Formats: sequence, C-alpha cells, structure tokens
Amino acid sequence: MSALRVNITMSVDGYVAGPHQSLDQPLGIGGETLHNWMVNTRTFHQLHGQDGGGETGPDDSIAAEMFENVGATIMGRHMFGGGEGAWSDWKGWWGENPPYHSPVFVLTHHPREPLGMQGGTTFHFVTEGIHTALERARDAAAGKDVHIGGGAEVVQQYLKTGLIDEMDLHISPLLLGSGARLFDETGGRQTEFECIRVISTPAARHYKYRRNVTR
Repeated sequence: MSALRVNITMSVDGYVAGPHQSLDQPLGIGGETLHNWMVNTRTFHQLHGQDGGGETGPDDSIAAEMFENVGATIMGRHMFGGGEGAWSDWKGWWGENPPYHSPVFVLTHHPREPLGMQGGTTFHFVTEGIHTALERARDAAAGKDVHIGGGAEVVQQYLKTGLIDEMDLHISPLLLGSGARLFDETGGRQTEFECIRVISTPAARHYKYRRNVTR
C-alpha cells in the first residue's frame, strides 16, 4: 500500500501559519517567510514554470524529494483557499498551472465539480471526510504515495487517527509567536514516530520521521 506522507514547514516555536489568516494573507502575518528555504531553490522555480535560476544544494535536494513518488495530494479547504461557505469560481492560489501535476483532493463541506487545470492537476472536492479522501487519493495514486499538503487541522486529523506513515518537518529559524500550531489536538500520536534523518542548512533544519510500528 502507498505511504501517507506529510511535508510541512514550521517555525521554531511550532507554528505552520502566522496569526490572522485571510484571503490577502493565506499563511497569516509572517507565515510566507517560513517557506523562504524552499522558494529560493531550483526545484521551486521549476515547479512554478520559472526558466532557470534557483539555488542548488541540500535545501534543493530536500525540496525535490518532497515530490518524488507522489501520485496524489490531500489538502484542506483553507489551503486551497477561496473563503468560507459555498464555492465561487476560485481556482486556488497557484494560477492556471499549479505545482502538483497530479490529482488533488480538497476536504470541504461544500460540493463542487472537479476542477481541471494545466499541467495534469485536477482538484477534486471531497465532502465525505478524511477516510474517503484518503481512499480516493490512493486509488488515484495507483501505487504511488499520497502527500498531505496541509494545513495544520488536516494533518492533525490524519495524525490523530494513526493514518500517517512519514512526516518531513522543515524548521525555519523564525519565531511567529502565535498562529496555527501543528501538534495541537493530536492526542500525542506524534510520539509514535522516530527521527530517521536530520539535515541542517543555514535556511532550515530538516527532520524526517517514520512511524515506529513496533511501539
């Protein structure tokens, strides 16, 4: 069975988004700065259709690894964006060619027809909960891994139910003070994971955790 993986960046004080998230500031005040380690990489430039540029090195290798063997992605309504309530014609934050290039399953309370985009990304809107989203994502991934794109509440739901196999946590040297914390409301299930790799760079420290099935 394909693995369910998390890749998420957080501040030193444990926040994956800053305070006061909104349509204008989807990651909250200061939240976008968390991802500077990735934005500057060659992989990020390539994923967003930018010809040339971007830095190589350990951060770039980690960024490229995030997308290896990924056949589908799950994310929450807030990560996809578009505000609350019934859907408008919102198509996401990423323009006409999102960086996923595979099926994406958006958890929501409001039905919507699938949204096909350029580059092979199709957004599917799932109203039946996290288990249905995972089942559909695994079917679409066809043996490849499923990636949880965020946000914090979605990761917490999957973590609390014991469904996550691997977590890659990228710690930015930033203090946000408040916002969305990753490990709230998890029932302590993160203690079932063991750290199998640490890579430190000037931009971030990258931790890879794998669920210890013997615990």
